[in-house]
Amino acid sequence: MANLHSTKPAFKPFSLPHNLPMKMNNLPLLCVLLLSVSSLNSIVEARIRHYRWEVKYEFKSPDCYRKLSITINGRTPGPSILAEQGDTIVIDLKNSLLTENVAIHWHGIRQIGTPWADGTEGVTQCPILPGDTFRYKFVVDRAGTYLYHAHYGMQREAGLYGSIRVALPAGEAEPFSYDYDRSIILNDWYHKSTYEQAAGLSSVPFVWVGDPESLLIQGKGRFNCSSPGIAAGVCNATNPECSPYVLTVVPGKTYRLRIGSLTALASLSFEVEGHNMTVVEADGHYVEPFVVKNLFIYSGETYSVLITADQDPSRNYWVVSKMVSRNNTVPSGLAVFNYYPNHPTRSPPTVPPSGPLWNDIEPRVNQSLAIKSHPGYIHPPPQTSDRVIILLNTQNRINGSVKWSINNVSFTLPHTPYLVSLKHDLLHTFNQTPPPDVINGYETYDINNPPPNLSFTTSNSLYRLKFNTTVDIVLQNANMIANNNSETHPWHLHGHDFWVLGYGRGKFNVSEDPKTYNLANPIMKNTVPVHPYGWTALRFVADNPGVWAFHCHIESHFYMGMGAVFEEGIDKVGKLPSSIMGCGDSKRFIRP
Repeated sequence: MANLHSTKPAFKPFSLPHNLPMKMNNLPLLCVLLLSVSSLNSIVEARIRHYRWEVKYEFKSPDCYRKLSITINGRTPGPSILAEQGDTIVIDLKNSLLTENVAIHWHGIRQIGTPWADGTEGVTQCPILPGDTFRYKFVVDRAGTYLYHAHYGMQREAGLYGSIRVALPAGEAEPFSYDYDRSIILNDWYHKSTYEQAAGLSSVPFVWVGDPESLLIQGKGRFNCSSPGIAAGVCNATNPECSPYVLTVVPGKTYRLRIGSLTALASLSFEVEGHNMTVVEADGHYVEPFVVKNLFIYSGETYSVLITADQDPSRNYWVVSKMVSRNNTVPSGLAVFNYYPNHPTRSPPTVPPSGPLWNDIEPRVNQSLAIKSHPGYIHPPPQTSDRVIILLNTQNRINGSVKWSINNVSFTLPHTPYLVSLKHDLLHTFNQTPPPDVINGYETYDINNPPPNLSFTTSNSLYRLKFNTTVDIVLQNANMIANNNSETHPWHLHGHDFWVLGYGRGKFNVSEDPKTYNLANPIMKNTVPVHPYGWTALRFVADNPGVWAFHCHIESHFYMGMGAVFEEGIDKVGKLPSSIMGCGDSKRFIRP
């Protein structure tokens, strides 16, 4: 199915031909010309970008190993959305998965006024049934680098993802300059299906998903087809689908690389051999520029970096994506930084950089601390908050099954989307006992040892936030069930950007640590890591009417219960479209 992408045309000012005789017999022509001018102006002002997408399973070999993948119009990654600030995006999404539902989340788009278009199954909509076509319609209200991906089950890691690039309106300038603009998505890739992984996570005994088989750079990677146990014909190292991604550059030119991570598990280090990168944007907000050799990036984050092709132009260079924060043997993802006119298939003459040590936390924390708002683009945060919620990341067991939880509550999704339940007063469809703002016994909880109490509860309750109030969220990391183990968790908030007020090591001190908050120039983001045995403090204003998910962006962790939902200003949400209904108790609103 074709992908219709109607861009805003760059029309020149129109004027009538100077030699057109203004006589009565030319009136029809004059009317046609004037009508054409009116039509062109309407097209310019409308700025509606319309896409038609078909989602289906196809066999793909992104890392040379053939497996079923979810594609959009035959592609994974899917088509990029290119738009301008203020544009309306319309996507008609046909679900051709045949036996599987689907939903797509527009990651980083705040959905102001359209909470039903957030694309989060169970929260803002019912899933799209096989054979159905669903229309997403929303405004991209801020320039920047964003993503889209599946938000149903664990479909994201099956290949259903892509990038969104929103430009400033014509005539507006950014606080940096470059010659060319490129988007790159980093991912990890599993050979097991999402069904196999989900079944293992839910089984007794528990079966962990393990590490990914490979790392992809813009949908391309390389698995060792000589690995033991690979069936004949399944892996083909000469398949052009898995030829390295090539970024061709002109010597002396500066490139803006918009880098996004949609890994299912991996935290990554990204670098271009022999080149420095200047970080200038994070999650759609301008950063006080700082230089890095390698960029640490966590699932759900986006960055823009500037890189100049200023090295020896007679050769090519490696682009490397390396897994960090977990002890692993996953091969680094490799691409080629191709200096024109060298041939793009010409391998660099060097060994790829080995990158940082997987367990070296210090540089990762230092990068987090270095990210501050650009001096000319500071959005001052409220100096105080109305509510503080401390979310302790814990791991527990229930009936032999391992779960992630926050404050000993493992999150589950209801059958009826919260947005429908709250708007139509179907409060019986989810638990009305709110989750705790802080775990009982927080003051004495030892984050450096396994949880003393492995029992916990599952719940689909949510946090009710008073509209237009300021909320602080403190993410507190702790030891897992296994001894001496605390993982990095990237947390993503739907419907909002938040101020990142600070990071700390050890246990958050409620009375002392807020004194260290950065209230002068904190960066605003929608996704942020909480580092091992550390804490991260966020602040946001509950001023976007709707129901918004907040969860760990690691696929398996969210599936295992590491998430929460916030409701705010539900009475201010407009009439819900019937297209988001049809599951659970929302069936009553669908006429037969």
